[in-house]
Amino acid sequence: MNPVFTRPGEATSVPRYEMPYGLMDPDTAYQIVHDAAMLDGNSRLNLATFVTTWMDENAQKLYAEAADKNMIDKDEYPATAEIEDRCWRMIADLWHVPDKHGTIGTSTIGSSEACMLGGLALKRLWQEKRKAHGQSTEKPNLIMSAGVQVVWEKFCNYWDVEARYVPLTEEHLVLDGHELEKYVDENTIGVVAILGQTYTGLYEPVKKIAAKLDEIEAATGLDVRIHVDGASGAFVAPFCQPELEWDFKIDRVNSISTSGHKYGLVYPGVGWVVWRSTDACPESLIFHVSYLGGDMPTLALNFSRPGAQVLLQYYQLLRLGREGYRRVQRDSLDVAQYLSSGISAMEPFELISKGDTIPVFAWRLAKDATKNWDLYDLADRLRMRGWLVPAYPMPDEISDMIVQRIVVRVGLSRDLAGYLLDAIREEVQFLERLETPLPREARKQSFTH
Repeated sequence: MNPVFTRPGEATSVPRYEMPYGLMDPDTAYQIVHDAAMLDGNSRLNLATFVTTWMDENAQKLYAEAADKNMIDKDEYPATAEIEDRCWRMIADLWHVPDKHGTIGTSTIGSSEACMLGGLALKRLWQEKRKAHGQSTEKPNLIMSAGVQVVWEKFCNYWDVEARYVPLTEEHLVLDGHELEKYVDENTIGVVAILGQTYTGLYEPVKKIAAKLDEIEAATGLDVRIHVDGASGAFVAPFCQPELEWDFKIDRVNSISTSGHKYGLVYPGVGWVVWRSTDACPESLIFHVSYLGGDMPTLALNFSRPGAQVLLQYYQLLRLGREGYRRVQRDSLDVAQYLSSGISAMEPFELISKGDTIPVFAWRLAKDATKNWDLYDLADRLRMRGWLVPAYPMPDEISDMIVQRIVVRVGLSRDLAGYLLDAIREEVQFLERLETPLPREARKQSFTH
């Protein structure tokens, strides 16, 4: 007999930072890893992350079948390469690309890589234009709101671009073109517009930003293009806000990126970026590599990467279609607004957003609403019950504003949302009964982008 939990490895401790010398029974190794991962939070109750945490059984079966495919090896896996091409062209069509045959796009490991490629194309276009006119290519800058996701800070750091942050205020919670002329100059490579800000879920008005750039060009002659960081909203707006003008219908939009593993409804590991036309993505960014017997054009920062998520994206596009995506995203929006309505009805809270853009909303404490607790305390109390609902400060000029945020994803049903509202009400009642403040340690900004 060799029962589980009494076998060598289970009955003792395994070394943590050294590779074991000998072999281990595979069932024992599985149990050790399984039990360690069991200590993580429940991903379905993680309302901090935007990343998909549920897919159906067919998707899980496809995932297992394709786990060994390397997306970069297009010569060896031509069917997967063809499916990648179909996916980004479907997405380009969804975003109203002017010419379906005269454009270019690619899958990426996530929306961060997609953003990097969009930013690099803007920088390279600016450099080539400046060189053609015999002008300096030093000191490029990129304009964005102070509420951008950290990838844009990384882009500017890694690629020697000055980040020009337009501050957020209570009157301007997103980049909306207000005083944009103060930031644009001849070294501006582009403007980033976010379709679903990380902090609040609010959309930045791409059409309004483009109109302001039109005014700036008329006054200065500076032609500045836009990259739309549509990590979340680019898979929501086409289905649930079809009247909104934000995509390639706007002439100034040079490129759009999105995250397949957010509201594209795929497990982590896939993003997409599409350019308005082949002219909008410099040929100098495309490599032609002779690899494993074939010529392989590649537009990516990563090389080897999983192919399974690309197949999962194709599965979702086929399985759901436009109507299916509309129904799934509409349901998430309904749950988000059910939750935001319930929270706004609770006396201590004021909504910052209500979940009618992407299914994300944030709230803060009303002024003088509480004495002995704050939103960090509420987040801690909810965590004890398994719910991850982060509290964090807004950026820069309004960093004294502490907000709490919920991200609603497929898998968070109306029924589960009701349990969450009950938990929030109960924990607020507990905190309200406190006669003295809870001990406070230094608070850190630790929410998930």
